[in-house]
Amino acid sequence: MVALRSTLRERHEKERERLGCSHGPGIPHTQQSLEADIPAEGRPGCPRRPLSRRSLWGLKMIKISASMPATYREMAPDELDQRIQHAKEILGERLLILGHHYQMDEVMKFADAAGDSFGLSRIAAERSDADLVVFCGVHFMAESADILTGPHQRVILPDLAAGCSMADMADIDQVEAAWSDLSQVVDTERVMPITYMNSTAAIKAFVGRHGGAVCTSSNARAVLEWAFANDETGRARSDKVLFFPDQHLGRNTALTMGYQASEMSLWDPAHKNGGLSEREMKESTFLLWKGHCSVHMRFTTEQIEEFRRTHEDALVVVHPECSQEVVGAADASGSTDFIIRYVEATAPGSSIGIGTEVHLVKRLADTYPDRTIVCLDSEVCPCVTMSRIDAPHLAWVLEEAVEGRIRNQITVEGDTQAWAKIALERMLAIT
Repeated sequence: MVALRSTLRERHEKERERLGCSHGPGIPHTQQSLEADIPAEGRPGCPRRPLSRRSLWGLKMIKISASMPATYREMAPDELDQRIQHAKEILGERLLILGHHYQMDEVMKFADAAGDSFGLSRIAAERSDADLVVFCGVHFMAESADILTGPHQRVILPDLAAGCSMADMADIDQVEAAWSDLSQVVDTERVMPITYMNSTAAIKAFVGRHGGAVCTSSNARAVLEWAFANDETGRARSDKVLFFPDQHLGRNTALTMGYQASEMSLWDPAHKNGGLSEREMKESTFLLWKGHCSVHMRFTTEQIEEFRRTHEDALVVVHPECSQEVVGAADASGSTDFIIRYVEATAPGSSIGIGTEVHLVKRLADTYPDRTIVCLDSEVCPCVTMSRIDAPHLAWVLEEAVEGRIRNQITVEGDTQAWAKIALERMLAIT
């Protein structure tokens, strides 16, 4: 275990150096590399939460292999590249490699498609000729891909340790308990559960069973408007929304819809009734789950002010997983795809500060060298769980597939698959 932590720490530090990140004064390297980020406590580390036992509810991982052979770690980058490319050529059209925007360049250069989590899952479903789908992302993305793809398609996650700390902040036991608490105070027939795409298959299934839908950072407003709109009988679908797992996306979206902060309450799953009074439970229009993205919570209004001070005619664009104060101080906010389009639309010579994961920011800076494009947080660390998908793991699962051995296949089965698919299909029907 000590050797593994040392290896991960060395990889993480090398990646930070490549991306131009620095440690804050007085922050030990071990803390920066290993501790989960808890913004409320001022701890500046990165998320490192593994796939939790509870998040496996309704999820079966078939043929979970032994650890990747150490020989892959010892290979030079050029050899890994050659082996990955060779395996791709052998597998041909059977193989589809999907790369999330936050992935490292050593993986993204082999991706057949790049995008956000839901967009990539849709691509996988459309490419029915590809029976091997290698998802370079995190576990909830691979789950969604398996839910949307055909039964003949197998979804592979190169490293099962690639989880998502935000998705783990709402497990099915907590959500079921919250629903039970709510039912003692309000009519849950009038409560619409809405879950962000960054959630487990079990949570998506819960939402599907209770009439709700999934949303992305691109379509959150459309989904929430649907939740409050009249149905075919002319009656509003709901009076109240339980939104999880990211409080900030829910809050920022509700504010853009014209709702006031006084109409929102924070649901803390660590407490009975979410820590709320019965009056708050009854009167709140939005019940926002106490969850967040550890990377996006690092961005601050002070960083925006400093960027504007040091860059003339500065433009600032951030992800809506940032806090409301940061989103309010920015010129624009939106999904990863929105941020890409925003930068693309700027004029040469523009100075753009971006509040999102540093791999995407660096890739944009490389794509548009005629602009000044920087991450707002000079000390930001990459999403460590995303960075678990690397060239050694990709080479390993591909070469195993060439030999007919499927490693780290993700399969969502039974009622979980059926209800989660309903929640995803509701979103598609809305947008």
